[in-house]
Amino acid sequence: MADDVSFPDKSVAELAAGEDRQRMLSHVRHARILDQLALSGSISVTTIAAELGVSDMTIRRDLLELEREGRLVRVHGGAVLAETPASVAMDSEEPRFDARLRRGSEAKSAIAAYAAGLVAGYRTAAIDVGTTTYLMAGHLRDVGHLKIFTNSLRVSALLDGGAPEVYVAGGRVRAEEMSVWGPTAIAQFEKLWFDVAVLGTSGVTADGFFDYSFEDTDMKRVYLRRSGLRILLCDSAKFQRMSLVQVGALADINILVTDAEPPPRIAAALAAARVDLRIAPPAPAD
Repeated sequence: MADDVSFPDKSVAELAAGEDRQRMLSHVRHARILDQLALSGSISVTTIAAELGVSDMTIRRDLLELEREGRLVRVHGGAVLAETPASVAMDSEEPRFDARLRRGSEAKSAIAAYAAGLVAGYRTAAIDVGTTTYLMAGHLRDVGHLKIFTNSLRVSALLDGGAPEVYVAGGRVRAEEMSVWGPTAIAQFEKLWFDVAVLGTSGVTADGFFDYSFEDTDMKRVYLRRSGLRILLCDSAKFQRMSLVQVGALADINILVTDAEPPPRIAAALAAARVDLRIAPPAPAD
């Protein structure tokens, strides 16, 4: 005679009720996570797990489900709110250089002066195209030990006659921006290694930083690949703005120099990416 088989004491109905309770708990956790994100813009796996009395693994599964639904974006150690069309502005056209130089001039001047102080301590620096990088270059005219590499003809003209040695990539010129681009320029700078690179951007969101043109983006990515320290300059008016091309993720830079605290969503993403946020003090009046 076969041995008696023992069954758990719980009935099928009880097991089903337990599954229903588990689903309800999942909904409660999801609601709590989204409430916390709405309040602070970011959430920590460890913190919310402790508050809800569940494991970190359970919260990570919750975050994965909510990310699949487009409700949040997972970052290292937690999550931030997903960007929505209402929260991010899209810039479809690149304004002329002179117009961009006038826009937010005080903030850009402060950022430029602060960034120049960082760059002046190095021996080789790559300087990107852009208005704030251009202003920064003006602060480096007397730094004699510095070798500057750039694809900006404006930067090279500004430093003409100054103390630094200036090297310009050879290639095709994009007339509007006075930038040099193309395979020849990329091949030249791809062979080099820079102590520091300073990049400009058209906008920053929690997902990364952006530029208007494919041409200039190719060189920006060379600077990111071939530099020991990567600094991004971004005035606060560019937060929560994006344009045609995403240059990289926030984790691709080491330092972000700006003029004001970023929105909570971006601040949380910067912290998760271990980016050193620097707020430049106002530039002294002339």
